[in-house]
Amino acid sequence: MRETTVQPDEQTLPRGESVSFLQALLFWLKLGFISFGGPAGQIAIMHQELVERRRWISERRFLHALNYCMLLPGPEAQQLATYIGWLLHRTWGGVVAGALFVLPSLFILIALSWLYIAFGEVSLVAGIFYGIKPAVTAIVLQAAHRIGSRALKNNWLWAIAGASFLAIFALDVPFPLIVLGAAAIGYVGGRMAPQAFSVGGGHGAAKQSYGPALIDDDTPPPPHARFRWSRLVLLLMIGAALWVLPMGVLTALFGWEGTLTQMGWFFTKAALLTFGGAYAVLPYVYQGAVGHHGWLTPTQMIDGLALGETTPGPLIMVVAFVGFVGAYVQQVFGADQAFLAGALAACLVTWFTFLPSFLFILVGGPLVESTHNELKFTAPLTAITAAVVGVILNLALFFGYHVLWPQGFAGSFDWPSALIALGAALALFRFKRGVIQVLLGCALVGLAVHLLR
Repeated sequence: MRETTVQPDEQTLPRGESVSFLQALLFWLKLGFISFGGPAGQIAIMHQELVERRRWISERRFLHALNYCMLLPGPEAQQLATYIGWLLHRTWGGVVAGALFVLPSLFILIALSWLYIAFGEVSLVAGIFYGIKPAVTAIVLQAAHRIGSRALKNNWLWAIAGASFLAIFALDVPFPLIVLGAAAIGYVGGRMAPQAFSVGGGHGAAKQSYGPALIDDDTPPPPHARFRWSRLVLLLMIGAALWVLPMGVLTALFGWEGTLTQMGWFFTKAALLTFGGAYAVLPYVYQGAVGHHGWLTPTQMIDGLALGETTPGPLIMVVAFVGFVGAYVQQVFGADQAFLAGALAACLVTWFTFLPSFLFILVGGPLVESTHNELKFTAPLTAITAAVVGVILNLALFFGYHVLWPQGFAGSFDWPSALIALGAALALFRFKRGVIQVLLGCALVGLAVHLLR
């Protein structure tokens, strides 16, 4: 494989220098506002910024952290940001990175949810959504190509990716089973063909030269990233308190059957089921929020998903829309305080949804850091990364189907959406335009098409 060299820029960190907490905070804040494109797009943005451009972490260490996050329930991109923030600046660095990944999306969704529920269908917003949906399809496809080009470096890993695609596309195999199957193949393959299952897949994988990194391949874990039983027990106690205290207050104020209490309990369970990202848990959220609790209607749930797709941050942030609409419509605090009830509910469900993600990283990070050079641990994770490429490709096709055939194959083909998707793909693949530029351009085109109809 031909070695690629990225020219230094003004943000390059020569080896031996460090990133200040303020520098990191400003970057994580920026990331929270530009993290469009779902988990694949968000991970691609972080790779471009942290590995290729700023060199805060090496390709190998980035992929190792990503592989761990892929194993966990919860939004892997947000967990990856938390992990890298923790490596750089201890516990508070991880908390800040993970929180800033979510907070811009939370505030934006509260505002959009209020506009949606208060003013109903708005032609301007509908037109913008019409253009953004095909753009998101192209962004996810590009991210699958980007991650696949790094991870699929030999026939073994290509076969795993192909098998995972067929399993989820044709056989509807649950994502956790795909992960377990890939891990088992990687474990056996790491013993039978270790070169094929080295980090990134062998044959030159993870050997792109982006210059020395602050956290390089051979950089030892910092003192705070070494496993200690006392730290583990302390984090578990703090995590339990951060769940029990708000849940106890909600139960005392509204009772166990109260709307806000049930939202907290329901989204705690949802947080532990999100293997494979938001799309793996959306059916569960739909069944519970719409069918069982009746917090919102099926149409509102679909509209909320559209809002989640077109705002920065993890797609699972659609839970903020569910919480806002549920509490607003049911007037938990009365008719005069409907917005307050909705905003509080959105914040509460976000808290209960993301709390486990922070604990998984802060508790498990030291164990992961101790294994980044051990093939018996990295081979299963390398295989999982290959499998996830197939899953992301399936997600792109899922988007494409719903965008190009809005009424299903029995309905008409949406030619304007197809042309917008093609234009977005050309901008991303051929002209290397940024995600924000593509989204803005497609939103304007979509608005024009919608208004001219």
